[in-house]
Amino acid sequence: MRKAKPKKRIILPDPKFGDVLVTQFVNNLMVDGKKSIAFGILYDALDKVAPKAEKEGKPVLEFFKKALENITPSVEVKSRRVGGATFQVPTEIRPERKVSLSIKNMILFSRKRSGHSMSEKLAAEIVAAYNNEGAAFKKKEDMHKMAEANRAFAHFRF
Repeated sequence: MRKAKPKKRIILPDPKFGDVLVTQFVNNLMVDGKKSIAFGILYDALDKVAPKAEKEGKPVLEFFKKALENITPSVEVKSRRVGGATFQVPTEIRPERKVSLSIKNMILFSRKRSGHSMSEKLAAEIVAAYNNEGAAFKKKEDMHKMAEANRAFAHFRF
């Protein structure tokens, strides 16, 4: 490569939980630079999830992290052209991308849900992800199925 790799930006921890993952989630949730609104939506969603988390005997943040972990894919397929044919080659996902994909999927499918407010939809998606169900979990399962189906092309890995 000609240019040097760009430096990783430092993400500051959020004010309520002091966690970098929460800030990363908020940065993805944010629309048009409205960060305080995005924080409000997430904190409100976590407040709605809190009773379910306490039933499980876990703090809300741990419940949220487990939900994200449940929808985190470990393999994906990438298109690779070999001799005129395009193959879907299964590849491992780097750790930063795993987290990024799970966050983006949760937000995407929360927005697609039916409900009144974004915080309600996000809370419902968090609970569904924690219970290994919902659209974001299905997306992860589909990615794994695609990788498994194309395992024969794994030797084309780059």
